Amino acid sequence: MMEHLELAVPTLFGLEGLAAEELRRLGLTDVRPENGRVLCGARAADIPRLNLNLRTGERVLLVLGSFPAGDFDALFEGTRALPWEDLIPRNGAFPVKGHCLNSALHAVPACQAIIKKAVAARLGGAYGLDKLPETGPLYQIQFSLMKDTAVLMLDTTGPGLHKRGYRAVGVTAPLRETLAAAMVLLSKYRGRDPFCDPFCGSGTIAIEAALIAKNRAPGLDRSFSAQKWGFLPSGAWMDAADEAMDREFDGSYDIWGGDIDPKAVSIARSNAEKAGVEDLVRFEVADALRFRREAPYGRLVTNPPYGERILEKREAEELYREFGRAFRSLPDGWTLSLLSSHTEFERTFGRTADKRRKLYNGMIKCDLFLYGKRGVRYEKGKK
Repeated sequence: MMEHLELAVPTLFGLEGLAAEELRRLGLTDVRPENGRVLCGARAADIPRLNLNLRTGERVLLVLGSFPAGDFDALFEGTRALPWEDLIPRNGAFPVKGHCLNSALHAVPACQAIIKKAVAARLGGAYGLDKLPETGPLYQIQFSLMKDTAVLMLDTTGPGLHKRGYRAVGVTAPLRETLAAAMVLLSKYRGRDPFCDPFCGSGTIAIEAALIAKNRAPGLDRSFSAQKWGFLPSGAWMDAADEAMDREFDGSYDIWGGDIDPKAVSIARSNAEKAGVEDLVRFEVADALRFRREAPYGRLVTNPPYGERILEKREAEELYREFGRAFRSLPDGWTLSLLSSHTEFERTFGRTADKRRKLYNGMIKCDLFLYGKRGVRYEKGKK
């Protein structure tokens, strides 16, 4: 297997910069953020490292080739020219999925069928088989057809990286783990300050905060498609896991989650156990509108109900108004990072945010509103 690879890491819109920073911290080279994804140069051993360590990326794709594909013949020939037999064994399963945008070839099922046929022709020729069994490990092919250029990739991850393995049971309108981790990182929390989520739901934000405080790799408790791939170096997954565990911190942290719903709190505690952070996070039944803390400083990071699904809009506005009062009653050293899709959030909360960042929770367009206390501006990097 060649040592000089290109990897693509899709992200939720708005998280490209965070994912790029993660890749640089992991030592990846030629990191290039684009809309909805980050590209980078890599070695084969980096595939396990990224799958285990990335907090804000959705999956890790191995880029195999890119070529002009203005018609079906070009798509077929370009696909067949790639060295699939170097990657996919004779019994490998290779389903195809992808998307088309601003291209002459715009029918996804037709493109899937052409790519499948071309890969089968190449593998069949290499292995001397008329029909490929596809009974072995999964090699999910992904394609992107944009402006008449095809990019073909293999998905090394399997179920998305947001599926950490700790959230077996959810509550209404759960927050994706990758977005929760991004909110914690954007709040500049690094494990030193008290950390609170007063609308904790199933506990995702507080659990991600605990993983970040401990510097624990979020993928250690799950499996990945590429673990069954023969062309990756033997021992690469164990080496990556050992490296990740060696970088963990030991310490005591003040991380708290509260929710008015006792069932949600019970689920949050169970999820924290599955994530192995139950000793780092406290969950309690509590009313966010009566949130109080005596500590002189701390970080509030939260995702209250939006008024689109769980609460009616007017109820949500009243909730924001009361929570604004609760926040203003805190000591001056507290900051707030709050995710909302409500267009009138700042007005009802009672103060314009110091900074705003556009993010997406699923298909819902949101803003992350960042506040310091009493007009003290939220400064980048301020502890």
